[in-house]
Parts: sequence; structure tokens; C-alpha cells
Amino acid sequence: MAGPKAGEERILILAPIGRDAAAIGDVLRRAGLQGVVCPDLPALLDSLRAGAGAAMVAEEALFGRGSTSLVEWVEAQPPWSDLPFIVLTSKQARPEVPVWRKSLLAKLRNASLLERPLDALGLSSAAESAVRSRRRQYEVQAYLSERALAAETLKRLVAERTSELEAANAALRLEMEQRRETEEALRQSQKMEAVGQLTGGLAHDFNNLLTAIVGSLEMIKVRVAQGRSCELERFLSAAHEGAMRAAALTHRLLAFSRRQTLDPRPTDLNRLVAGMEELIRRTVGPAIDVEVIAEPDLWASLVDQNQMENALLNLCINARDAMPDGGRLTIETANTTFDDRVARERAVIVGDYVVLCVRDTGVGMGPDVIAHAFDPFYTTKPMGQGTGLGLSMVYGFARQSGGFARIESEVGRGAAVNVHLPRHVGGSASADVEPVLDAVPPLQAGATVLVVEDEPMIRMLLVESLREQGFTAVEAEDGASALSVLRSIALVDVLVTDVGLPGGVNGRQVAEAARAERPNLEILFITGYAESAVVSGHLPSRMHVMTKPFVPEALVDRIRGLMSAQRAIIRRVRPGT
Repeated sequence: MAGPKAGEERILILAPIGRDAAAIGDVLRRAGLQGVVCPDLPALLDSLRAGAGAAMVAEEALFGRGSTSLVEWVEAQPPWSDLPFIVLTSKQARPEVPVWRKSLLAKLRNASLLERPLDALGLSSAAESAVRSRRRQYEVQAYLSERALAAETLKRLVAERTSELEAANAALRLEMEQRRETEEALRQSQKMEAVGQLTGGLAHDFNNLLTAIVGSLEMIKVRVAQGRSCELERFLSAAHEGAMRAAALTHRLLAFSRRQTLDPRPTDLNRLVAGMEELIRRTVGPAIDVEVIAEPDLWASLVDQNQMENALLNLCINARDAMPDGGRLTIETANTTFDDRVARERAVIVGDYVVLCVRDTGVGMGPDVIAHAFDPFYTTKPMGQGTGLGLSMVYGFARQSGGFARIESEVGRGAAVNVHLPRHVGGSASADVEPVLDAVPPLQAGATVLVVEDEPMIRMLLVESLREQGFTAVEAEDGASALSVLRSIALVDVLVTDVGLPGGVNGRQVAEAARAERPNLEILFITGYAESAVVSGHLPSRMHVMTKPFVPEALVDRIRGLMSAQRAIIRRVRPGT
């Protein structure tokens, strides 16, 4: 800490009467102290403002109003300062002097009295004590100044660091934004690549199928024009097979996109696997051993049983293709529960799941193949040996059923595909067995069917097929015209309606309006896929779904089944009929 500055330890002397000021100055000099004589009170105030270690003031210099300006200076001192005053008193006999002295001491704050006549030792001792006290005050001032400087320095450093952090944070935000934009651009690029792969695969497969269909129909047209009917059956079969393969392709695409129409039911996967075991063994061939490991207390799951069978068969076929030299195929069922931690790690919903695992001992897959295995049209099989839609269909079906699928594999160590389906708590799992109805009389000719379909070619085929089988078929091209028909004719036995209809009234709305007027009406929805959201979930009684494409005979058989069931219900309710 720095020593006292010049003038900070001088002692100011104010004794304007007699020779006291000079005598005090001599005593202080002999004691090694610096004394400065002030001729009057204004000079004392000027010297105080310049700095001092103490002040010796004769009391007579402060009588009357002389002390006011000095008291004002005392009160204006900074917080660290409390200048020592030594007041030189005289033997005053007047009674008001002690009271005045007491008041003066209070106003000067740090003051002491020294009675005259003075002796040199007492005077120098009092002066040295006052200077030491003042020196400690200057030390406090220096300490506070250093603290203030340190605080200011710290404040400046904090401001600089804050500015640096803000700049770094801004740069980080900019980098994050740039990274987000880059990732978004990458995702968009990957999406476009997937779309390109999807459309390319679709164009390739559909062009092949359309070539077969159109070519066969053209050959039929030529042969009919030539009057040659002997080989028409071969071309009809080729066109029909091409159409069925196109239908299967669209079905797999819808499964991948999770927009196929499902008919979920409580299902026992153990029973489903057991029912397919023989088919699977025949499909994979004798070179592959098939093992089924069933969980004895397997929970039920709510799935479309037909789609579940297709998914299982697809997985088994993929496993067979991965074992060209034979191996072991294991089909296993299990129960599992995902808690919060596992669900977060796998980005799934917390809860109970039923697991169907298909494991093989084949060639396996590397991480790069696993990353794309569920992509549509992605395949590692040789050209012409796979469409790349099998696993994507399984994935889409699992997601649409509320679950998910994942692959575990290493190159050369086989692969396992796990399909997780949510546990169903409610009705018991059912075997997929159609209810046996009482024998009923044959259908009466002339039963009325209202067909609502906006596509003219499909509507024409459906109506003609129904009329060929003896039904009375009434047609409507949209929801509004269908409602008009329902209001204008007395009898409609079955309503067959597409779900997506133009004109603002969809098939579900037509069905609900018809059911309000005709509670016993049988309703059959026919849908391609997108409108399945309108008929998703459990439909009310006597409402059914049929997925396009289908052959007209299948529609006729379905309508016959609905009406037979209706007649059986009526007979059980009214036994006399």
C-alpha cells in the first residue's frame, strides 16, 4: 500500500490571538511534525480541502457563528474520513461555555480538548495521536480505493467476458441454425432420394405389369377380330395375373405408408403361428429347420389377422432367402414391457408389448443395410429376385397397428426381425373362425342394392355384376344423389358405398344418414385406402369394409353373406318367420 502523500499528515493550527500559533508550531517542529499556521477560519477551510492530518483550533476562534462553516465541512467529509480536531480551551468562568464546548465536540465528531496553558509533551503527544488516527483513515481510504478499482476491473472483465460469451453464443446459435438448415437440406435430399427410389421402383414394376395386361388385352382384341377364340383363355389368364400382381403391389405400398384398411381383432399370436407353421415349412423348404418357441402365457394383441399372417410369411421368406445353403429359422413369441428409460432410448410409447421374432442363421446385415432395410424398393437381392417391399410392408403394418419393428443383425451371424405390437387388454383373443349361421332359405331374387361409386367404370362393373346375379341394382355417383335415392325408393336391402365421394358428402356420412332412416340396413364400405381414416376403428353393427381391388364375384358373395346373416338374425329374433 502506498505511503501518505505530501500534506496528508500536516497539522493545521488556528490560534489567531497572541503568540499561541507560533509556539505550537515550534513544539510540533521539535517533535518531527509538520505544523501549518492558518491566520483565520477561511484559510483553515482552504487548507482542510487541500488535505491535513489533524487540526488544532483555539476555541475563541470558533465563538459565535464562526463554527458554522467548519461544521459544514466536517459533515461533507467522505465516508472514510473523520479528521481529528484538538480544541485548545481556556479558563472561561462564564457558565454557558461548558455547554457550548459539549455542543462543539458533538458537531466536530472526532474532537478532543486540550486545556491551556500548554506543556510541550502533552501538546506533541496529542498531535502524534491525532496524526496516527488520521494515517489509519488514509489507509482505509487506500484500501477502499483498491477495492473500488478491483471491483471496477472485475466489472470490466465481466463485461468483456459477457460480451465474448454473447458473441460466442451468437456464433453458436448461427452455427446451430446453419446445422439445422444443413440437416433439413440433407433430410430433404434423402426424402427426395427415397421418393425417387420409390417412384422409380413403382414405374418399373407397374410398367412391367401394365405391359402384360395391355398386351394380353390387345392380343384378345386381335384374336376376337380374327374370329380365333382357341387361345383367348391364355391371354385372359395373363391379364388377370398381371392385375392381381399390381393389386398385391399397391397393397404392400399401402402397408408401408400405413394407410391400408385394417380389420383389427384380439389375436393370439401363438395360435396364428401354429396355424401357419405347416405353410411356412413348405415355403422355406426341407433345407431349413423351422423351430417355434411360443410364450406359454402370451398376451393378446389387437391386429388385422390376415395382415399379420402376410407379415409373418414375408419375414420367413426373407429369412429363407438369407440362407441359400440351408440353416435354422426360429419363430418366437414373447411378452415385454418398456419403461420410461427404454421407451426414450427406442423412441416408442411406454407400455406392454407382444413380440413376434423371426430369427435366421443366414448371411446377416451390416449397419448400412439395416439403416435402409425398411425403405420401399430397397433390396440386396439380385435383379429380378425381390421387389424390396417385404420389410417395408412389415414395418408399415406394425406402425399402423400401434407398434414398431426393429432389426438385430451382424454380417455372417444371421438376423432377427422383431415386430412389437401393443398388448390388448379387453376381449379375449379369438381364432379367425367365421360364425356358423343357421341354414336359411335361398335369397329371393330382386333384392335391392344401392351402389354409390364416383368412378364410372367401377360403378358399371359392380351394377352389371349384381344384375347378372338377379339383384336389383340402383346406382348413384356421389353422396348427394345417394341420399336422394334413399329418400325416393321404399326398399333398399344393402348399401354399397365408396368412402371418398365428391360433392362434400362422403360415404360414412351417407351411411349414417341412411342408418338413421333405415336402422336394419346392411352397409358395405368399399375403399382403396385413403378414406380408411373415415372408417377406422370398430364400426357399428351391420357396417362392414371391403378393400379394393376385388373381383365382382367377390362383391356378390359378400353381399349374399351379409343378407344371409341378416335373415338368420331376423329368424332368431322372430322364430315364426
